[in-house]
Amino acid sequence: MQICQSIGEIAQAEWNSLVCKCNGGLLHPALRHEYLLALEASGSATAETGWAPLHLAIHGDAGELLAAMPLYLKSHSYGEYVFDWAWAQAYERSGQRYYPKLLCAIPFTPVLAPKVLHASPEAGKALAQGLAQLTWQAAENTELLGTQISTLHALFLTQQDQQLLLGEATSLNNSSRHVVQFHWHNESPVSGKPFHGFDEFLESLNQKKRKNIRAERRKATIEGLEIQRIQGAEASEAELAFFYQCYSRTYMEHFSSPYLNFDFFKQICTTMGEQVLLVQASLHGQPVASSFFLYSEERLYGRYWGCIENLPCLHFELCYYQAIEFAIEQGIEWFEGGAQGEHKMARGLNPQTMVSAHYVHDNGFKLPIENFLRREKAHLEAYAVELSEHTAFRANTSLES
Repeated sequence: MQICQSIGEIAQAEWNSLVCKCNGGLLHPALRHEYLLALEASGSATAETGWAPLHLAIHGDAGELLAAMPLYLKSHSYGEYVFDWAWAQAYERSGQRYYPKLLCAIPFTPVLAPKVLHASPEAGKALAQGLAQLTWQAAENTELLGTQISTLHALFLTQQDQQLLLGEATSLNNSSRHVVQFHWHNESPVSGKPFHGFDEFLESLNQKKRKNIRAERRKATIEGLEIQRIQGAEASEAELAFFYQCYSRTYMEHFSSPYLNFDFFKQICTTMGEQVLLVQASLHGQPVASSFFLYSEERLYGRYWGCIENLPCLHFELCYYQAIEFAIEQGIEWFEGGAQGEHKMARGLNPQTMVSAHYVHDNGFKLPIENFLRREKAHLEAYAVELSEHTAFRANTSLES
């Protein structure tokens, strides 16, 4: 097994081929070699920013790539969206060091995606076992990575990854953790088929939610407002620069700094722009807001939004309604609206449970954390049940006028 300190050490075509094999034949935009390379080349995800790449690769006798995994040595917990700050504080209070840790994830991108990429079940199992060996050795001494690690975290796992990283293959006895996101499904509850248009989607909602969405869309379409969808490959320098201005402003309004720089967005629009969508709103010819999406033939991923002028309901229009319309038009099955925000349910998104795997090396912390995760899981299951009772969709479509 090879440890790669840059995704550039792995052939682009071979990496992307494994992504397709493990993702239903589709190239996942956030797991593309081009996407991960842009994170590194732009300086957004590097050792200097606390994301030291340690990607794993297994090659065959002829040099072909058999399995691979995105892996990072993290010196903090920013940009992960599965929060373990309390764990780090507990380590520090006990006099131990929590960072660095190993993280199998896509930086700053909390989306469902395969992480144990493999050409065959045997290769997948070998990679999971290789990860376990690396984790154990790095937790026991500093010889392998030049530092000791405290924990391993693998986030937003597919069912196949869960079998590999939460089963016996790793020999680490990983613990599972659950978080709730909000996703929209392009399936009519009446026909069981994709919606034919936004109006059909609205008709599937209960009367109150349907009325509210129509009202919000009317408020958003003020005189002089124009909304434009722009393919990433066709985005001009000015359009991309305006989006980045909006993106940065959103972070600053929350007293934070943006994780990603302009060079990252510029690079992915150049190298994989066919899987990037910008939605820009202009008022009397002047841009006022912009949102950013990634997508494949199966899934649309809502990522970023910002504005320079606060207009009524424009956030809902650019982040949700334009996304749903686009998904319906393109025949995309799922729109992942991301974490947090119960308000998304009123707009047709429903709760989905996402699973991650966690290994804690210190036995003194492992049991308390496992107890915490059991309590947290029970709470989240109850929370998901409660949320499902407040879906925007009709309880009985055939009976409601």
